[in-house]
Amino acid sequence: MTNSKNSSNNSSKSNELYAIAETSGQQFWFEVNRYYDIDRLNAKEKDKITLEKVLLLKDKNYITIGQPYIKDAKIVLEVVSHKRDKKILVYKMRPKKKTRKKMGHRQELTRVMVKSISVIESSPKSSSKKEVVKKEPKPKSEKSTN
Repeated sequence: MTNSKNSSNNSSKSNELYAIAETSGQQFWFEVNRYYDIDRLNAKEKDKITLEKVLLLKDKNYITIGQPYIKDAKIVLEVVSHKRDKKILVYKMRPKKKTRKKMGHRQELTRVMVKSISVIESSPKSSSKKEVVKKEPKPKSEKSTN
């Protein structure tokens, strides 16, 4: 069981703005003013990049889930630097054939900083209130005995 103090601290952190977006064939949890290492992008340092494949967006009051993407949502990233990941050793061997191959690989990465997460409100007709429908459990039917 968790203490109520710990759960209240966790709930204050969960009120922050974050988004889940797709880039480089992976899904990332993006928060503002944090940096992330993603696959190498063809961009120079200090360039701004916009991600529009946003799958989920959470702000203080609402959670928006896309089907599959959220329309008019975007994440602005700034390229901080280009770097290489740790070396991974790959060793291939065929038993009883005297065939051995040892290779190394270093993934090319781009370090990006999240500058902003936003949704553009495109239609003024849509109301800002979201309707919440609560389902009530069905009453259990009583079986009659004859």
